Amino acid sequence: MTTVGEFMTTRLVTMDGNDTLAAAAREMRDSAIGDVVVTDGDKVVGIVTDRDIAVRGVAENLDPETTRLNQVTTRDVVTVSQYDDSVAAADLMRTYAVRRLPVVEEGRAIGLVSMGDLAVEREPQSVLADISADDPNN
Repeated sequence: MTTVGEFMTTRLVTMDGNDTLAAAAREMRDSAIGDVVVTDGDKVVGIVTDRDIAVRGVAENLDPETTRLNQVTTRDVVTVSQYDDSVAAADLMRTYAVRRLPVVEEGRAIGLVSMGDLAVEREPQSVLADISADDPNN
C-alpha cells in the first residue's frame, strides 16, 4: 500500500481567511502554485484556487484588493491523513470532484496531494504525470 505521505507535497501555502484575493493571487504567482489552504489559526477551514479567484471573485465584480478569501473559499474541504492509502485519496477526489486534498494532522495542514501527484505516483507514463512532473512554464 502506498500512502499519501509518501508523495504529498509539503510545499503548501496557507493564508488566513481575512487575507485578500489580490494577496492570494500574488502568493500563487510568486510560489508558482494554483491554490492556497485557508486557515483559522492552525485549523484548515477551506481552500481557494486560482479558478475560485477568477470565477467567484473577479467574474462577480468583487474588488480583489478588498475582497477577503472567506468570501470565495470552498468550505466543505475534503482532507486526508498522510497515512491514508493513495487509492482511497484518488477515490475521494473522484467522489467529491476535487483536484486537491489538504493533508492534515490534528486539523493542521501538513501537506497537499493533487490529482497530478497521484498521476505521477500511480501512472508515471500518463500525459497528466508528464505535465505534472515538469517545471511550471509561467
